[in-house]
Amino acid sequence: MKLDREQAQSAHHSAHGLEAEYLQALRLVERLHRLLLDAIKGEFDRTGGSDLNAVQALLLHNLGSDELTAGELRTRGYYLGSNVSYNLKRLVELGYLHYKRSDLDRRSVRVSLTAKGEEISGMVRRLYRRQLRSLDSVGEITIGDLVDLNRILGRLERFWSDQIRYRL
Repeated sequence: MKLDREQAQSAHHSAHGLEAEYLQALRLVERLHRLLLDAIKGEFDRTGGSDLNAVQALLLHNLGSDELTAGELRTRGYYLGSNVSYNLKRLVELGYLHYKRSDLDRRSVRVSLTAKGEEISGMVRRLYRRQLRSLDSVGEITIGDLVDLNRILGRLERFWSDQIRYRL
């Protein structure tokens, strides 16, 4: 009887610990994204500013040399946020993106970077490279740490995708 009570108590503490760690991980993922956007904004401030916000700059960087539709940007995870259409329209108006209608589906628009968009993508790439130079020495983050982190985040991404896809 005593063993059963101890096992139940241990399971309760374990479940509580799992919940606490899961919620902490969710907060960290959210906070890390905001910090990334702040770092990009800081880079704009250091390099003379821009007429873009950090989300738009990140979208340009993630698009890179690809030519995609708005839907593809969302499904590939290149864009976070609900107003992708607004940002794409704004980036076209400001001259950062080319757009062309699909030959197969005239409702579909494909976007790619202009030279101006490539400049912003390059700025984000240079920021990342500068950060890489001090990742180990200042951040105490090794390649092994990143391999482990990417493996775990990939599993979490699959878990959440399955939750959505299969309505679990």
